[in-house]
Amino acid sequence: MKKVKLILIGAGDRGTSYVDLGAEFCPEMEIVAVADIDPTRRNYIQDKFGLSENMCFEHGENLLKLPKMADAVIIATQDKQHYHLALAAIEKGYHLLLEKPAAPTPEECLAIAEAANAKGVHVIVCHVLRFTPFFRLLKNTIDSGRIGKVMNMIHIECVGNVHQSHSYVRGNWHKAADSSPMILAKSCHDIDILQWLLDEECTRVQSFGSLTYFRKENMPEGAPEYCYQGCPAEKDCPYSALKIYQQRTFPPFVGTATKKHNPTDEDIWKAITETDYGKCVFRCDNDVVDHQIVNLEYASGATVSFTMSAFNKGGRKIRIMGTKGEITAEMRSDHITVFDFETRETEKIMIADAIQDEEISGGHGGGDRGIIRSFCQFLVGTYSGNSITDISTSIDNHLTAFAAEESRLLGTVVTMKDYKDRLNKLKK
Repeated sequence: MKKVKLILIGAGDRGTSYVDLGAEFCPEMEIVAVADIDPTRRNYIQDKFGLSENMCFEHGENLLKLPKMADAVIIATQDKQHYHLALAAIEKGYHLLLEKPAAPTPEECLAIAEAANAKGVHVIVCHVLRFTPFFRLLKNTIDSGRIGKVMNMIHIECVGNVHQSHSYVRGNWHKAADSSPMILAKSCHDIDILQWLLDEECTRVQSFGSLTYFRKENMPEGAPEYCYQGCPAEKDCPYSALKIYQQRTFPPFVGTATKKHNPTDEDIWKAITETDYGKCVFRCDNDVVDHQIVNLEYASGATVSFTMSAFNKGGRKIRIMGTKGEITAEMRSDHITVFDFETRETEKIMIADAIQDEEISGGHGGGDRGIIRSFCQFLVGTYSGNSITDISTSIDNHLTAFAAEESRLLGTVVTMKDYKDRLNKLKK
């Protein structure tokens, strides 16, 4: 069997998830080198894949200075590190599996696409929703003509209140300047999947939203800076760091907070007493939104309403309305329903290989497993699906997210052609 040699740069939650799943489901995959600044995470990959010491690096930049040694690179570092690493890997002729978002600015995103196209390498952005059994069934049902031409969709991303507090209040994506706007950091998945389902360009976008709840003025009276310092509201607070991390109520988040694969009680205590993961959620320096809506118009006139909100249990829901029928679906379900206008009947269609846990613990509904399998198959020439897309399409969908953020901040309706023309003029 032909092997795909891969380099992993960034051995945090996302990078480790991909190669762990690859080891289980991709016989083609061979990890030949790793780079990560954290020795614990680096050593985990070294031990799992039997890497020699000279194939383990602290910095990805140093690894990429060496002669080409693999077919492709997985880049799963923090958002702001993607750009320079991606360009260095492309220049060496590596194909890329690039964690989303591709980069935190539209200019950097465009530069990555241009470099990849000029070099003739494939860059697959990790829009894992395309690779889930749930969204593949939706895509195939639409493409079959079953509900006619899609006229409009209502799509909801329920971020989950604790996920919001972990990632976008206390965590790595809590400030737009340090990572990217939340509509990009969290929901470029969704902007991408909407375009994929419709198979049309977005033409206009409008957005509203703000940071309303996770603010200092909503802090309980007498709340200290850290939850462990005797907060009077801690017992009843759903955002208590003692509950979420120390009591391990949300296990997938504990590893991120401690930066350990198998954290000890001491590791957790250090995280909740010395890092932002232990801070009161109303006393952090977060600035990204906690709720946002985006209205999108597409080339054929189809319209979409997309809502992203922290104030829920979590999960994605969608309603797709066509000229012959409609689809209603929830990602955490094992089926979708199709209502036929002519027969007036509703059919339940089961999702083959459904993985109903769409959180990190469930590999995003099977998307993590699906993308690493597809990537390896794509590189050896055995891929036969329709989920993989070219970098230009991925970046175009990123630009829609950037335009949505511009609309939110400026209170305008953004025409995508005008937005892209402005970006092109800036390049010149």
